[in-house]
Amino acid sequence: MTVRDPTIVVGVDGSAGSDQAVLWAANLAARRKLALHVVHGMRLTTPQHGITMVENGETFDAATENGERILRDATRLARRVDETLTVTTDMPTEPPVPLLTDLSRTVRMVVVGHTGDGGFTGMLVGSTAAAVVSHAHCPVLVIRGRFGPAGAPEDGPVVVGVDGSPVSEHAVAAAFDEASVRGVPLVAVHAWSDDTYAGMHRTNRYLAEWDLIEAGEQQVLAERLAGWQEKYPGVDVRRELVHDLPRHILLEWSAAAQLVVVGSRGRGGFRGMLLGSTSQALVQHAQCPVLVVRPRPGE
Repeated sequence: MTVRDPTIVVGVDGSAGSDQAVLWAANLAARRKLALHVVHGMRLTTPQHGITMVENGETFDAATENGERILRDATRLARRVDETLTVTTDMPTEPPVPLLTDLSRTVRMVVVGHTGDGGFTGMLVGSTAAAVVSHAHCPVLVIRGRFGPAGAPEDGPVVVGVDGSPVSEHAVAAAFDEASVRGVPLVAVHAWSDDTYAGMHRTNRYLAEWDLIEAGEQQVLAERLAGWQEKYPGVDVRRELVHDLPRHILLEWSAAAQLVVVGSRGRGGFRGMLLGSTSQALVQHAQCPVLVVRPRPGE
């Protein structure tokens, strides 16, 4: 099993969204007494016929100077949260996806802003977002807010999507830990109805078996929470069993939550969520930060 470096990594580019990511990452690190590693990726090519920055010395020097400023500003911002925080920085010449994916192999968490400039421009839009979140080897926290990245909320409960899969167990564990550290309630949401059921059953049979399905899903939710409630007796847990699409209910809860936690994949209401509409909806439209938890190799 891989030994985890007690470090949280945050990708920065000097944007408002990046600043929010730094603040959240610094708070996470301070609460858990972890180190914070701030990284900024430089582009190696210019729009001028693919000329590299190394070939164009003036462009390279300007980009280097800008990157160093971004890292200094991010470090100062992190130290405002906790002046004793251990902060390290790096400015590699790798694209964001392979850079963060590689770092995720050994660190505790990767934190990224929703929008940005420079080396991380658009990294959470379309295929780049799917690549970062889908291929990382540790949890990835995407910072979103009520009014855009600059308004990431600091109040409300932690909300977790529960689907009964082994991966969901990791999400539940992370959600209980976050709720405990933050001292806020945990809302466990289980969507027990989606398009999958309609495709598996004829409508009349589907309706006739509805009570049985609901009872079974209630049992799934209870089993997934039981052990964790014993481990975290101080966390106030609310169970939310819903007849709705997962993306609908989780997006609704994101308007009141300070954090939504989901697994990287699952069954039933959350099947394939990182490659389909649920994950895209959360990453693009959630009104609070979203923590995507992936099982580590061997787990």
